[in-house]
Amino acid sequence: MARAIVHMDLDTFFVSCERLSNSKLEGIPLIIGGGDRGVVASCSYEARTFGVRSAMPIRMAMRLCPQAKIIKGDMDLYSKLSFTVTQIIEEKAPIVEKASIDEHYLDITGMDKFYGCYKWTNELAQTVTKETGLPISFALSVNKTVSKIGTGESKPKGNLEIPEDKVRPFLNPLSVKKIPMVGDVTFQLLSRIGIRTIQTLSEMPAEVLQQMIGKNGIELWKKANGIDNNPVEPYKERKSVSTEQTFNQDSIDIHAMKAILIGMVEKLAYQLRSEQWLTSTVVVKIKYANFDTQTKQCTVSYTSADHVLIKTVVELFDKLYDRRMRLRMIGINFNGLVRGTYQINLFEDTLEMIALYQAMDKIKKRFGFDAVGRVGTILQNRL
Repeated sequence: MARAIVHMDLDTFFVSCERLSNSKLEGIPLIIGGGDRGVVASCSYEARTFGVRSAMPIRMAMRLCPQAKIIKGDMDLYSKLSFTVTQIIEEKAPIVEKASIDEHYLDITGMDKFYGCYKWTNELAQTVTKETGLPISFALSVNKTVSKIGTGESKPKGNLEIPEDKVRPFLNPLSVKKIPMVGDVTFQLLSRIGIRTIQTLSEMPAEVLQQMIGKNGIELWKKANGIDNNPVEPYKERKSVSTEQTFNQDSIDIHAMKAILIGMVEKLAYQLRSEQWLTSTVVVKIKYANFDTQTKQCTVSYTSADHVLIKTVVELFDKLYDRRMRLRMIGINFNGLVRGTYQINLFEDTLEMIALYQAMDKIKKRFGFDAVGRVGTILQNRL
């Protein structure tokens, strides 16, 4: 029996959320993002007709579409509405995977015995829009890759069914950029040797692709041929990430402890970005030599950026450590986590800062976490 996998994607989610709050934003070019040196987090279809795209520098977007209205963005609002949508879907679907703040995969295999899969999914999409006011698109096919590509082709406010015998005819004429794992670098590499459509890619020997782009070559070949056996994994929300360190000898060296805290933040923030989480609550914990344990916390705008979290942690530590007594342990906890499609806070950070984090994370992923970091942390680790 062929699988029935659905990909549901909220259309221009951030824009739709803002329009729910303010109906005057309907029908106008709208850009969600940071200030002049920031980037576009999301944009309306009206802005896209002028060439505006996500992750584009705000300044460039405004040159393309000077009449656009810019809104900083409200992650609290987006997170609440995302949670509501997830609840609606989980109440109806047997297996749900939340892929990001605005995307869900559903495994409804076998539902055709009782109810048409396409009809059921269409009614679920209508329920989401009716109860939240948010437009949503979906595609139904035999696996996650094909259904995700199908959703992209059905937007906005569209729906698409791609049965097993139609998978190859559907995929063949599309650009290789439509395959989820193909980024700009891979696309340029393939384009240089004349591979621009999925059909051409699918007809290449898998071994040649592996030699060209490494271990992902086989996986890319499979996706081009409509092969994807990855399961829909039931959605489980991570509540927090944390770490702590107990000293071999009780310490009163404030500078050393702050360096350790900064190192902890770097590791936890990298974990957040790697898993695409944002935190809203920062907690610092200390344990004195007499085993008295104290904590202090504060709320921050959703982020996973080192420089924001380091500043917050150091400030909390300064307020918390108010006795001239040796410390036995220090620790950090980031909670109030939400999923996001962006690895860092696009509403606050400049284009230069985003590029820096992406470069550092790429180096860490390839050569290990300790391959690059802040000077103070590296020096502390070598002492």
